[in-house]
Amino acid sequence: MPIKKIATLIVIALVVGAYLFFDGDQYLHPGFYQSLYQQKPLLTAGVYFLVYVVATGFSLPGAALLTVIAGMIFGLWTGVVLVSFASSLGATLAFMVSRLLLRDWVQARFSRYLVTVNRGIERDGSFYLFSMRLIPAIPFWVINLVMGLMPISAFRFYWVSQLGMLAGTMVYVNAGAEIGSLEEFSAAGLLTPGLWISFLLLAIFPYLARGVLDAIKRRRIYRDYACPSSFDRNLVVIGAGSAGLVSAYISAAMKSKVTLVEKHRMGGDCLNTGCVPSKSLIRAARAVKEINRAAELGIDVSAPSVDFDRVMGRVKKVIRQVEPHDSVARYSALGVDCVQGEAVIKSPWELTVNGSVITTRNIIIATGASPFVPPIPGLEQLDYLTSENIWELDVLPKRLLVIGGGPIGCELAQAFQCLGSQVTLVGPRLLPKEDEDVSRAVMESFQEDGIELLLGYRVKEMVTRGTAQIALVASDQDTQEITFDRVLIALGRKARTEGLGLESLGIELNTNGTVTVDEYLRTRIPNIFACGDVAGPYQFTHTAAHQAWYASVNALFGRFRKFKVDYRVIPRVTFTDPEVAQVGLTETEARTQRIEFEVTRYGLDDLDRALADNSARGFVKVLTVPGKDRILGASVVGSHAGELIAELVLAMKQGIGLKKILGTIHSYPTLSEANKYAAGNWQRAHTPQRILGWVEKYHRWQRH
Repeated sequence: MPIKKIATLIVIALVVGAYLFFDGDQYLHPGFYQSLYQQKPLLTAGVYFLVYVVATGFSLPGAALLTVIAGMIFGLWTGVVLVSFASSLGATLAFMVSRLLLRDWVQARFSRYLVTVNRGIERDGSFYLFSMRLIPAIPFWVINLVMGLMPISAFRFYWVSQLGMLAGTMVYVNAGAEIGSLEEFSAAGLLTPGLWISFLLLAIFPYLARGVLDAIKRRRIYRDYACPSSFDRNLVVIGAGSAGLVSAYISAAMKSKVTLVEKHRMGGDCLNTGCVPSKSLIRAARAVKEINRAAELGIDVSAPSVDFDRVMGRVKKVIRQVEPHDSVARYSALGVDCVQGEAVIKSPWELTVNGSVITTRNIIIATGASPFVPPIPGLEQLDYLTSENIWELDVLPKRLLVIGGGPIGCELAQAFQCLGSQVTLVGPRLLPKEDEDVSRAVMESFQEDGIELLLGYRVKEMVTRGTAQIALVASDQDTQEITFDRVLIALGRKARTEGLGLESLGIELNTNGTVTVDEYLRTRIPNIFACGDVAGPYQFTHTAAHQAWYASVNALFGRFRKFKVDYRVIPRVTFTDPEVAQVGLTETEARTQRIEFEVTRYGLDDLDRALADNSARGFVKVLTVPGKDRILGASVVGSHAGELIAELVLAMKQGIGLKKILGTIHSYPTLSEANKYAAGNWQRAHTPQRILGWVEKYHRWQRH
């Protein structure tokens, strides 16, 4: 260990030891200073100053009390001077200790603060630190330690801290000065106007400070733009996918004047190229699989013949059947002004659509996402497929290469295999966000279906030899050539932000391309919001609708009250066979976040209804707090897992534990009993054996 760190540890040990040995608590009480100040004013100020520096420098308790004491002993102005310099020096000392000694510990202990603080420092620098000092959303001592890890100089940290803490210091010292001016602590004395005003200032100071900061921020953000004297709309929503439709619906229901702009088709990806067509295709594939397994039920049928053109015709028919739910006619009847065109944001309050300028109080960006296509050499020369254009197929590919093992790749790979394609899937692993046992269950099903899996491989290049299309794939130990007729790229989705004018407004993007928003879904410009796939962090239709409520309500009523987005319970379902559903923490996530947990499992091969349905495969897995029935997360693998997870989602959302699930009557025979039996397994594992032993002895005694 470096000498500097050893020396710092010794100093800390000496200070803490001295604090305990000399009864450091006595220096936090006003009586000590009052008697000393009458005899030796300068010595009192010096001792107080030193104690304050040590208390803040080593994050000892009592700094707030010491600040009030300063006013009681020294009066307002002397107390402010002493506290201002002592607190700033102490904070800088803690800052330096953190930078020298505690970097690793602080990063592990306060990692959840670091992301926000680091982003704030990079974006606003000194102003961000000033804001935290003025309104301590994070405790001051945590700020001191965390800032030691940030790219900020000690001198800058010192002067910004002193300036930022000055107003709060004055309020606290003033309260102490008013208390110190009382001749006696009586009921009459406590009713003096000065003291009540001081207490009132203490109570309202955070709100006043926040109002001042918000005004400063707004002035900085909007200073380059001219605000219109009036507005055409209360809200303009860009994008008519799930997030945009729900935003517009809520806004219209709240009787605001709202315009919904969509440059392609109403309903967005979910209706036209995502959820609706993919689940329709999966239904056809499942029918083929059920027919092929009919013999297991004692029914002999000939091999099914798939008319792929008719299958895709039904997919398009289902889209047409759902279209009225998301149509211009429906939303126009609800009071939404629907406009087809491309929107470009020109200022915080102005957009151009089809050459016309629209002024609006607020803007919601809900432009969704599109398939990510990697720069694979030779890929651009091929007529490759994505989740957007695969629905244009009218001929079933004999050999389909799927690149990517996420939910989209897995769902479509299995569907096309069941419909008659020979599918080869290349990717690191199947469903990488799920636990290994979940991925393994899907992998075994894929292998039974005949899908060729090249897991741990990556595509290096696409080549054409005559009429043959070939992919060169490689792992760490092997290289192979795969001949295919069509290739599907399923490597995730990227946010649609091009052409919106975000760069000119300084609206930042995250490293993954999504729009940077705060906990209220506001961008850098407070009246411009983003929600759905374009904002992340989840790219699910139900999450987009969830975010849309927050975005629209905060846009319309945020000046009165704002709502933080609640991401605590977000379920997801992958519609493979078996289905995979998950909510909350996975085992992998819990270990990564160092969260202790217990695992309870129940196998569906033991469930009566699953046995009767010939679908007795899969499991329910629940993570709970050790020794308690509170659910941290759950995974369900099996038939109708997407339906089974709903009870566990509700339990997590409402704080219902496994005991109450066990005590709930479930119809027999149903698949939903799997959740009850999983809860029963938890109960058996936590039954107090000692009590059961005494019960056994009681029953034995009863028999004699």
